[in-house]
Formats: sequence, structure tokens, C-alpha cells
Amino acid sequence: MSQLNQMQRYAISLYLKEKKTQAYIAEQLNVSESTISRELKRNGGKRGYSWRQAQELADLRKERLREPRKMCGQVRHRIEKYMRGEQLSPEQIVGLCRNKGYLMVSKSSIYNYIRKDKEHGGDLWKNCRFKLKHRSRPVGKHTPIKNRVGIEQCPPEADGTRFGDWELDLMSDSEGKNFKLTLVERSTLFSIIRNLPHGKVSGEVAKAVVDALLPFKRGGGVKTITTDNGTEFYEHEYITKRLGAPVYFTNPYCSWEKGCIENTNMLYRQYLPRDPSFALWSDADILDLQHKLNRRPRKKIDFALPYQKFYLSLQS
Repeated sequence: MSQLNQMQRYAISLYLKEKKTQAYIAEQLNVSESTISRELKRNGGKRGYSWRQAQELADLRKERLREPRKMCGQVRHRIEKYMRGEQLSPEQIVGLCRNKGYLMVSKSSIYNYIRKDKEHGGDLWKNCRFKLKHRSRPVGKHTPIKNRVGIEQCPPEADGTRFGDWELDLMSDSEGKNFKLTLVERSTLFSIIRNLPHGKVSGEVAKAVVDALLPFKRGGGVKTITTDNGTEFYEHEYITKRLGAPVYFTNPYCSWEKGCIENTNMLYRQYLPRDPSFALWSDADILDLQHKLNRRPRKKIDFALPYQKFYLSLQS
């Protein structure tokens, strides 16, 4: 069962206000539809779903269950016994202990225990069927970004309705050597795409961002920028200095926190698949593609054209 966090609950409340279906919300948050359904039933109220109330209820429930699920010596002994002796999977260990009435933590807690054991030179991971290869994201610490400002400090008015709030990302081809810079303005869905001839070198990426957005600074078109924790965005302070717009970083592995650029990238992927190489696209080709997407009517803005909405907002 997926455990939702505060930011995900906030996202659910926004999607519900937009009358999105549970299936749509589940897809955007990368969880099962049953997780969303269960969340609304367990943490919803008579007046609808409030993310603050939902978080409070979830915290209270977690507090009640915390003590009996504690990773104590007895639990650790059982984990090692069943893994080393029987090569049981974490899921099988949880199920067996539940049937026997034994104290046991969750499957994810067991995996965390195995990873910590591995980091300290242990060999418990060798008893896993897939040697931890099932994990889709890298294990360990990500490279810290100097003076990083988290998305939780982003002003509440930058919720996708105000003009001038941007999301930023990179796209790569199958070679992993050629990249495109993508940006999207949240309220109008106006997007920008640029070639990155020097790859994802942080200094060059920062210059490309400034070159793309600087023409819109004077018209109030650049208020904030949101991106992920890739090291290619290490020079975010240069971007802020040149554009006067703070850069906010999403939480690690939470791509849904910048869902607008993720959806925009999917639209670009229709024309920019991973093969053939991105190097075949000239600056003129990329600019034509940008114009094509910005002339496409979009449902979120009542089927208006992004470029028209953007420049009308820029003039007002």
C-alpha cells in the first residue's frame, strides 16, 4: 500500500478542485487508483477533502501504530533468520509474521534495513532474489545543490493560476549525450525548447535558461522557476541573479511536483523520441517545433492557444 506524503495530499486537493477523476490523479502521482480511493475515504471530511485535515488524520494514525511496528532487536533477528535461512522475500516475511501473529515492520522498512546493511558492508542483500535490482531509482545520497531552496518554500500564489511561474527540465536521447532544455509557463502552457550544444554542463544550462526567459522579465513574465535536483541546475543562483526570479527545487523522486513540464515533455516526445539522436535537430527545427506546440489548442486553458494566452498576459 502506498503511503502518501503532505505534498501529494496537497496535489490531490488541487486536482479535486479541477474536477479531475481519481484515475487521472493516481496517474499524475504515480500511485494506484485504489490508493487515491482509500485516501479519500479514510481522510476525507463531510465538506470534502482538505489536505491539511487529511495530513492531521494520517499523522494521528501513524502515531498510534508507531510503537508496535518499531524496528527492535526481535524484529531484526526474524528478518535475518528468514532471509539467511530460507531466502524469503520481504513481502513473504511480512505475510508469514502476520499469519503467525509475530511483530514485524512493513515490507518497505525491511528493504530499507537491507540497504543500510549493504551500505555498512553487510551481505544480507545477497539473499534477495533480485539483489535489490528491482529498485527503479538509485540507492544512496544525491549530490547536494548549494543553497538549494525547496518547493515547500514556494509562495502559495505560484499554484498554476498566476502568470509568470515556470517549470524547467531537460530531455535526452538514447545516447545520453544530447539534451534539450524545456520550459513551460504554468498558467498559459506556453513552452520553450532549446538545443544544448554543450550538453548538460550546469553553467551552459543556466545561460540557456537566462537567454530563453530574459526577454519576458520586463513584462512580469518571470516570477518563479521550479525544477528537479539534477546537478545540471547547480548554477541556479546565476539564474536568479539575472532574472530576479527564485528557483525552487522539488523533493527527490517527486516528478509530479512539476507535473506541467512533465506533461509538456510528453508532447515534445511525440516529435522527439529517444531515437534517432537529438544531434540531428537544428536550432531552426527546434524553433519550428516550439511554434507548433504553442499553436495547439489546450483543454486546460479552454482550448485557447498557448502563445496567444501568453502574450496577452505579458501585455496586461
